[in-house]
Amino acid sequence: MLQIQSSKVSRNCQGISRRTALKAGFCGLLGLSLADMLKLQSQASEVSRNKSVILMWLDGGPSHMETYDPKPEAPTEYRGPYGVINTNVPGIRIADILPQHARHADKMVFLRSMHHDTGDHFAGAHWMLTGRAGSTAANLPQMYPSAGSYIARALGPNQPGMPAYVGLPSAQSIYLFPGYMGAAYLGAQYNPFDVDREQQYLGANSNVRIGSPRRLQNLLRSQSGTMENRLSLVRSLDTMRRDLDRSGTMDAMDRYQQQAVDLIMSPRARDAFDIDREDPRLADRYGQGPWGRYTLMARRLVQAGVTFVTVDMPHWDDHSNIRDGHGYKLPHVDRAVGALLEDLETLGMSNDVLLIVMGEFGRTPRINTGQPGIPIPGRDHWGNAFSVLLAGGGLRTGQVIGATNSRAEHPVSRALRPHDLMQTVYRWLGIDPAQTFRDHSGRPHAILDQGAPIHEIL
Repeated sequence: MLQIQSSKVSRNCQGISRRTALKAGFCGLLGLSLADMLKLQSQASEVSRNKSVILMWLDGGPSHMETYDPKPEAPTEYRGPYGVINTNVPGIRIADILPQHARHADKMVFLRSMHHDTGDHFAGAHWMLTGRAGSTAANLPQMYPSAGSYIARALGPNQPGMPAYVGLPSAQSIYLFPGYMGAAYLGAQYNPFDVDREQQYLGANSNVRIGSPRRLQNLLRSQSGTMENRLSLVRSLDTMRRDLDRSGTMDAMDRYQQQAVDLIMSPRARDAFDIDREDPRLADRYGQGPWGRYTLMARRLVQAGVTFVTVDMPHWDDHSNIRDGHGYKLPHVDRAVGALLEDLETLGMSNDVLLIVMGEFGRTPRINTGQPGIPIPGRDHWGNAFSVLLAGGGLRTGQVIGATNSRAEHPVSRALRPHDLMQTVYRWLGIDPAQTFRDHSGRPHAILDQGAPIHEIL
């Protein structure tokens, strides 16, 4: 995995020449292997189309009835604690706790008929993030690569010196890092580039101050603390180099290793991660919490050339107290989404950046009576119907796709599954989902083997 972290130099950066040996410490610290970077740089960078995706991942499963598919006419035990609000698109109403969404609904597509019919966190997350049924609570290891990893493999970064796939603060699903956002059999070089693995899984009300990643700054500024490790690395690499020279592969390895170091040393990358460079008045529109600050960083990253960014927004598993549980989180999502869409429009990026807001499933339409020890009404797991938000990307926005019944229990029109969503994303990016990659046993697998793009919005 590509991670920004402070660890001792490993043997991952093999084959660095003498001229780059001092820089090699950075590569070792980041756990970058030669094979990782060779594949990443040689297979991915030529196809860039300057399109990018930002995924806001609402880990735990947000309620569709408290967000994008409210049912104000449903019985009390279904309709929930919030009212509805008219949006700037006539006929589209959403939960009244989302005023910024309502203001920008003309830039959005509400998919109200998504379903996969499982209440298993792990199965739902795997399906939503990969477009394939696979892993479950009984069989946790990731079976298929995530969309982010396939996109990194197929397209690479939009600009040299930037990673293709970034997790903010670190990509995860259901407390697993990278969970089903990882690369599986594509190889670790297509895992997300994680910014912070120490302060991760941050809630909406966390008081952790998010600025330029400390790990990156420490690596770039550190001299004395890593010199001995670098010298030790140089000595071991000198021996390794002599062996590799005999095989005639050293020059090629040297070139790709230099590119790995350049990626970390890139001024473009350092500037993009440094959100403290933003005008404080503009930055404040996103909110000062981690969800808003990382959304701002995501915008800076796609602007600088990253192709796929995830923003982790966890803790939606509100079996009890759905009103207050969702009630403190949704305003943070609303504010971040509104600020992001405004910025993308101002910067002329609305057609080139696709925003996805989703979790692994929805929540039960009928409100429960709480759970043991917390007898406050909440909602349980529900994969039979839930909502996904798409915005920007030059899509045909300002519309709702699909519908659920009067109690939001199941789709009654245009039923969609996760592979349809992923087919749409790949189609938008110009990636052929029929292309195949071999798993660890050598068996070929298509990126997707089911589904069709949502033609109404493309």
